[in-house]
Amino acid sequence: MEQNKSSEKKWIGAGLLAAVAASLCCITPVLAVLGGLGGIASTFSWLDPLRPYLIGITALVLGFAFYKAYKPEKEGDVDCACEDEESPAKKNFLNSKAFLWVVTGVSILMFAFPSYSHIFFPETNNNIVVVNESNITEARLYIEGMTCTGCEESVDYALQTEEGVISATSSYETGIAEVKFDKSKVNPEQLSKAVEEKVGYKVNKFEIVN
Repeated sequence: MEQNKSSEKKWIGAGLLAAVAASLCCITPVLAVLGGLGGIASTFSWLDPLRPYLIGITALVLGFAFYKAYKPEKEGDVDCACEDEESPAKKNFLNSKAFLWVVTGVSILMFAFPSYSHIFFPETNNNIVVVNESNITEARLYIEGMTCTGCEESVDYALQTEEGVISATSSYETGIAEVKFDKSKVNPEQLSKAVEEKVGYKVNKFEIVN
């Protein structure tokens, strides 16, 4: 019985590890911006192509863990039919079905992180006072490294917190950030530097739209 419990714990641990690996590429950009750790954002971007496979592995591993946890036990699978309910194996939360459900819930939250990552960013104040309307300029930044909506939120926040930025919207699918700003207060070079230093992504080039 102890060996069976230990095996279940290993499967649960493997599932959690795969879930963490699948989510690192989405979580690190947020940590980079909010924690001032710009260098870590692109560290795990190489995991993004593997994300669907890691999610699949997590589902298979946790599914097998559920099978082992809930499958009917045969008489030969237990050392004693009258096993004490207060045995260490039963008292250990890490060996329990409740822990399996907790790990599954945590995994689901990590997989869905890009869809709710925006809640971690405080509101930005974009009430920019523009003295001269002719100073309003739009630019496109071509950014390398964005892989999900969580990356978009990180880039948008990094740009919107720069002085003179009126609005910023990025797309991980195109790798482009559209920025409207007051050119008397900030320039595209500074915006590019903000993305690279705050988030950790490389800005390959920028262009003025109007």
